[in-house]
Amino acid sequence: MNCKPPVLVTGGAGYIGSHAVLALLDADWPVVVIDDLSTGFRFAVPPAVPFYRGDVGDAGLLAQIFAEQRIGAIMHFAGSVVVPDSVSDPLGYYDNNTVKSRALIAAAVAAGVPHIIFSSTAATYGIPDVSPVTEDAPQRPINPYGWSKLMTERMLADTAAVHPLNYCALRYFNVAGADPQARTGQSTAGATHLIKVACEAATGQRSHVDVYGTDYATPDGTGVRDYIHVSDLVAAHVLALEALIAEPGQSLTMNCGYGRGFSVLEVLDAVDRATDGAIERRFGPRRAGDPDAIVSDPALIRSTLPWEPKYADLEQIVFHALQWERVLAEVWPREAETAQQVGSAA
Repeated sequence: MNCKPPVLVTGGAGYIGSHAVLALLDADWPVVVIDDLSTGFRFAVPPAVPFYRGDVGDAGLLAQIFAEQRIGAIMHFAGSVVVPDSVSDPLGYYDNNTVKSRALIAAAVAAGVPHIIFSSTAATYGIPDVSPVTEDAPQRPINPYGWSKLMTERMLADTAAVHPLNYCALRYFNVAGADPQARTGQSTAGATHLIKVACEAATGQRSHVDVYGTDYATPDGTGVRDYIHVSDLVAAHVLALEALIAEPGQSLTMNCGYGRGFSVLEVLDAVDRATDGAIERRFGPRRAGDPDAIVSDPALIRSTLPWEPKYADLEQIVFHALQWERVLAEVWPREAETAQQVGSAA
């Protein structure tokens, strides 16, 4: 008999959320998904998983889900993630990422849901003074996206201090790749993540890749980032959930990365090797606010959880990302046809 409580995955039809759904199912957790499908895709959620299409800020819908599904924990991925958009639409980002997270936390407290895993970000550090970055580094976001996530971390900490709730905030570095079995992957059109963009260029969906800045204080002059495979990332979420349940009085805040950085050019070279091709690279000036390098110090998560990354290799990350692009080329026509049929029948 499975005594694991059902887990509500917010944003479970999105990129990281859909991988978390699969990781939970693979570990025999009952799963429920809420997603408004503004950036997620219904095909990314297995048909057997209870699915609620709606807004994570809808208190009435949340109360209904908690009551109907007897939710025992939440993994919160729903939100907006494009940094430049947060600069042009700060109020939209504070609403979607912070105000709605407040509604979710309040609904969890009202329903007595005791555990929340929160999708945070290394953007809360802003431009760090040193790299690798530890969890006690100053948090000085330089954009509304980073602030919106940091505010939610603060709300969780303050709420956990006075209610029977514990949480884990995982600060992601650069998430990339796709499910090794090609069950899901990054599907959003117009994505800005470098590996996704490079794979689209390699498969003929883009004409080139823009390289912003070649004068950074790095070995080849381009920015260095810590890329983490999405499947390793969600594995950490499942382990974090187990840790919260094992120690109800403990909350956790941890970096989620490998502690190894790759430059923009190293990433593009890896995609070229995987496809035996040559992506066109267009060089331009650096973007304001981009640090030379930002790499995680993963010592805390490695010492706190029994987390053993399986895909900590740039070549594997690229291989799985490319594999998903080829699957997606087959999925999209079917999805478009289904949508057209539904529209005709309406």
